[in-house]
Amino acid sequence: MKKLPARMILCLPVILLVLTACVTSPPKRLDARFGNALDMAKAQQTANPDASLDTAPVRGVDGQAGDAMIDNYRESYINRPAPARGALDVGTSGGSSGGTSR
Repeated sequence: MKKLPARMILCLPVILLVLTACVTSPPKRLDARFGNALDMAKAQQTANPDASLDTAPVRGVDGQAGDAMIDNYRESYINRPAPARGALDVGTSGGSSGGTSR
């Protein structure tokens, strides 16, 4: 079995002491309103809380059209078209400055 170097053995307590200096004690008592913001945000984002109880089929886009829309959406991130350049080219790169080079 290989022995640890003496420097490592001497530095280990110092390292442990430094690491424990960063530890803080957890709060003993949480705020009475802890978690209310999350619960309120979830409630506000739920359009119909009883939607899972409705067994009627969903009306709208058929399966083939929906599949085509998803495919087009995914491809729009893969094959991005070049940005259109028009008369108002403010703050974009790729043009000549018209000045002389130094």
